[in-house]
Amino acid sequence: MALNPAPRALLFDVFGTCVDWRSTVTRELEKAAHIALNDPTKSIASRIRLQADYTTEDWGKLAQEWRNTYKVFTKALANDPATPWKTVDEHHLDSLKKLLTERHLIREGEPDAGLWNDEEIRALSLIWHHLDPWPDTSTGIDALNERFYTCTLSNGNLSLLADMASYAHMNWTHIFSAEQFGSYKPSPSVYLGAAAKLGLNPSECAMVACHLNDLRAAKDCGFQTIYVERPLEEDYSEQEVAAARSGGWVDLWVEAGQNGFITLAQKLGIEVFRHHHQRRRSGSAPPGFGSDGRTEAES
Repeated sequence: MALNPAPRALLFDVFGTCVDWRSTVTRELEKAAHIALNDPTKSIASRIRLQADYTTEDWGKLAQEWRNTYKVFTKALANDPATPWKTVDEHHLDSLKKLLTERHLIREGEPDAGLWNDEEIRALSLIWHHLDPWPDTSTGIDALNERFYTCTLSNGNLSLLADMASYAHMNWTHIFSAEQFGSYKPSPSVYLGAAAKLGLNPSECAMVACHLNDLRAAKDCGFQTIYVERPLEEDYSEQEVAAARSGGWVDLWVEAGQNGFITLAQKLGIEVFRHHHQRRRSGSAPPGFGSDGRTEAES
């Protein structure tokens, strides 16, 4: 066992750590634009048609901007509890409308003249419910379920996380959302609230993430920490990453050239088979908890 003492629960960041949001969102935006621009029933203004002549790279930049608004939004609410609550789904819709307006792809007050109407924009905002997993995600989680509770600990709302788990075949023993704890990561209330729901001490929990700021906040709450490198996900500079590695507060490090969650399972002493079917189901969860991480009273 690479961690000492061995944790009882692994809590996972989801966006970026478990799923490749960047490729999915870029692809779906480009696909939706292609459908709209070739729909003979739509009355898209000529100026907007010209404006929407995007390359795949352009749609990727929009996807990244959209993601960046999420980071600002969640951090602001985590830092100021007085900020009015908004779910991640609500934020995704509001921020997408704002970005599309700023890029002159839709017009306020003229829903039928834009690239997409209000109903289509709402559907697009739910792309985040159906993100493609990394190739190692599903198999790795199934393997880890043999020995640990595997739980989401994400800022995504519960319905988003449940949809994503189903779509990407992520067989969690528990689904926890920051909304259950009235804040967003990196607020300590999220990490400590999840440990309390599991009936565990923080030291019995390990946070798994591809973002060092998430792990730093978890470590400050007494969690063990596992870093899984994912392409283009780290916000820390190269110098900050090197300092984190030498600082010793990351307990286990899975490098980009390794095999993600499969390597993690192997490092934790689990033999991973190509078709891994042995899963720890919610029946092994602490009494009173369902597979979605909520108490029976909450379900």
